[in-house]
Amino acid sequence: MNSIKLHGDKIFFGNDSTKALRNLEGKRAFVVTGGTTIKKKGYLDEVIAQLKAAGFSVKCFDSVEPDPSVETVQAGAEQMIEFSPDYIVAIGGGSPIDAAKAMWIFYEHPDLDFANTLDLVDIPSLRNKAKFVAIPTTSGTASEVTKAMVIKDKKKKLKKGIRTEDAIPDLAILEPKFTATMPAWLTAATGMDAFTHALEAYVSVKANDFSDVLATGALEGIFKFLPLAFVKPDNLEYREKVLNYQSIAGMAFSNVGLGIVHSMAHQLGGVFGVAHGLANALILPYVVQYNTKSEAAQQKYEHLAKRLGVSDLALAIKGLNKELEIPMAIKELDISKEEFELELDLIVKRALEDGCTLTNPRRINEKEMKALFKYIYEGKKIDF
Repeated sequence: MNSIKLHGDKIFFGNDSTKALRNLEGKRAFVVTGGTTIKKKGYLDEVIAQLKAAGFSVKCFDSVEPDPSVETVQAGAEQMIEFSPDYIVAIGGGSPIDAAKAMWIFYEHPDLDFANTLDLVDIPSLRNKAKFVAIPTTSGTASEVTKAMVIKDKKKKLKKGIRTEDAIPDLAILEPKFTATMPAWLTAATGMDAFTHALEAYVSVKANDFSDVLATGALEGIFKFLPLAFVKPDNLEYREKVLNYQSIAGMAFSNVGLGIVHSMAHQLGGVFGVAHGLANALILPYVVQYNTKSEAAQQKYEHLAKRLGVSDLALAIKGLNKELEIPMAIKELDISKEEFELELDLIVKRALEDGCTLTNPRRINEKEMKALFKYIYEGKKIDF
């Protein structure tokens, strides 16, 4: 017996979607965000105004950094406990939404030990104190519809995912104009993050009829509209399409898992500080080449290539990366060969231990993982 959960109670999308906040019923809303653009462009003010129009008193935690840390989660949770909200509203990219999810866990269960934040397996139930609203300002992580959050242990240089179906936000608000101010590099990186979500879900060993439909729809949509949004960032139609399709990709992977692209990207981010979407984009075509030795994956890649109108999927992804000005090899990321080789054993070990490796369509061992990393560092075609 299988099951699938696509999202929380409802998704609001299209222009002026933030007006949905006016219909919330509660007394106190705790808003979590980060960065400066959200404030400068008035997006945070708009969200707060809508909440106040619904009768909420509002407190804002606005210091979530990229790749949120255990320390940030703890600081936010402490303020959350003091304020005692009945709604948590996260606005921003994946980092603020992920951080807010983790804060939510510790707000609901303050007795949990922060020292073991990254090792939580059996998450107690949520919504005893508050519900959760997610408003993304980037188009890639799909954290607004997924059960996962990624938190960084800065001391160990380790990123780790925490997963619980309870962490799927109750409401997702997809406001296209909130993504229109993303710089070109961020549009590319987050868009390719979403493309990777969909493609890894499509060939996951847990893939099913439902996830396949979601994944292929997202892949076609992102492949078509991401380059358009990249060159015409002010076009809200293109922005809306990418925002919607990345959310659909999230529904797919949240149910069936990912693969070794993410296992490897997590290590480039944790050890070398490479942006997650950029790492995914760079690694993806090489892993497609590696996975072609899986007959099931190869058949799906061929089917997808036909739907996208290309002859070779890996080459098409490299072409898309080039169009989006994404580097083609790890060595182009200002990571020296000496530095890379010094950390290679560690990142191989952690990639093999990463939960995403379990759902990759082709099995991989230590020797192959090390070779794969080396090939990607140099930008060589995978031939094993």
